Amino acid sequence: MKGKDELKELAEQVYHRMIDKTVNDWGMNMESWDWVPGVGVISILTYGRLLGNQEAIEYLQQWTERNKHLSEQVKVINSMAPYAIFPDLYRLSGERWYLDTAVTIGDWMLTEAPRTREGAFEHTVTENAKFSEQVWADTLFMAVLFLARLAKLTGDSKYAKEAESQLLVHLRLLQDPLTGVLFHGWNCADGNHMSSARWTRANAWVILACPWIAEEISSLVPVAGEVVERYRQLAAGLRHYQGKDGMWSTVMDQPGFYAETSGSAGIAAGWLAGIRIGWLDDTYKEAVEQTLQGVMKRIEPEGTVQGVSGGTPVMPNIPAYEEIPCYPTLYGQGLALILLSLRAC
Repeated sequence: MKGKDELKELAEQVYHRMIDKTVNDWGMNMESWDWVPGVGVISILTYGRLLGNQEAIEYLQQWTERNKHLSEQVKVINSMAPYAIFPDLYRLSGERWYLDTAVTIGDWMLTEAPRTREGAFEHTVTENAKFSEQVWADTLFMAVLFLARLAKLTGDSKYAKEAESQLLVHLRLLQDPLTGVLFHGWNCADGNHMSSARWTRANAWVILACPWIAEEISSLVPVAGEVVERYRQLAAGLRHYQGKDGMWSTVMDQPGFYAETSGSAGIAAGWLAGIRIGWLDDTYKEAVEQTLQGVMKRIEPEGTVQGVSGGTPVMPNIPAYEEIPCYPTLYGQGLALILLSLRAC
């Protein structure tokens, strides 16, 4: 087991691998406005706050200044992720622009963002693709987390109520009652889970987002007991599928598929977040350590996180998930960074 100083050093390497090189490839390009750099900046904020790295916070202010013009070009659910850092940047800087922009975007989500017939945010993306009437697990992390943070910043319960509503509808639509884990997506028009893949990274987004969202909104609205119960069922179900190396296959009930680093790191980080909020007991700590060891073996000396699957829509069938290639990405770096930061703080 590594000590906290070693974990902090490793976290710094992972962080610098994200920011030190300007690249144009989709996976590692920080200079854009979408979910990939969005997960990147959320993770850097987590790292900066938990481990006291002021340089990381200053980087986020500079990043926003460089890229805020890109935010005006598109409004889709999957591009909401970068806004999740705005409440903290407003508290730190006092710059009114952060607050005003966050409120404008939050109100758009409440009144204009496309929804499915069940009231869930439809998973709209920046790419030239439409997923009409589809609910994806990713949305809780990519969009609802921002809404929850905005609720706490403003003290306005309308954002908190919507965040809790989205938690409930996503868990109800995506959770498998037999195993407790989540399917990747739900098609409201057809009334099914499409390929019915228990995709690991989908579960990671939710196991981490749920306690973070609840923590933000709990002072404004009581979080439904159903959310907590479903979260615990999810956490227990995930433990069932954890491999001996501490990792999960990219589709967790397919042990012959490749082990996937970002989803594994996100699940362990989610367990730590659940322990911190009091939803999970300390029996999960051993499982977290197993995952931490597995993830660290996939971090190269210069901080590159390997074994991360590329961007993954709901695939037409389960074998298709095994065909998704692995390469370095900001969300892979980010989920590993969040795990290291939570464990080291």
